[in-house]
Amino acid sequence: MTYPLVQELAAEKISVAVTCRVLGFSKQAFYKWRPDPVSQRDWDDAHLINAVLDIHADDPAFGYRFIVDKLREQGIAAGENRVARLCSQQRIWSAFAKKPSLNRTAGPPVHDDLVDRVFTAAAPNVTWLTDITEHRTAEGKLYLCAIEDAYSGRIVGYSIDSRMKASLAVAALRNAIIRRDPVGTAGGRQSRQPRL
Repeated sequence: MTYPLVQELAAEKISVAVTCRVLGFSKQAFYKWRPDPVSQRDWDDAHLINAVLDIHADDPAFGYRFIVDKLREQGIAAGENRVARLCSQQRIWSAFAKKPSLNRTAGPPVHDDLVDRVFTAAAPNVTWLTDITEHRTAEGKLYLCAIEDAYSGRIVGYSIDSRMKASLAVAALRNAIIRRDPVGTAGGRQSRQPRL
């Protein structure tokens, strides 16, 4: 905002009219601003930014959506768009935020399609499908990895953890093997193993 500059130049005996003309706004706008230099909106934004900085200092992993949730828990009403705007202005980012990329093309698949998009099976324990889902709770996020038998549609194994790591999927697979004892696994029988 350039109004404080006009005020400083006026204190040095430079005409308000000339300064406003050079800076490209009207004298009326300056005189309207002068009795109340900080609007209520600016004042509220400043307090909200302080609260956001405190929340972000407690956990730098928080992005603006989680910050909004924490503000609501503290009894501070603020919309998601407003918090996103203030976080962007103050450069408050999640520690895990993705860096903006100029390359918009999709990269290679992160895994091989071992079932060739055929999500059915002719017999039990021939094809297992897996997925990891994220669930928000009052205590934080939980991740669930479930393994489904494509033949019956039943969940044959699962694992839950507070972090999404490779060990989550491995634990779900071990759980499924223990519960189902499919042919070709630890049970000692030799045949084809389930496809994942």
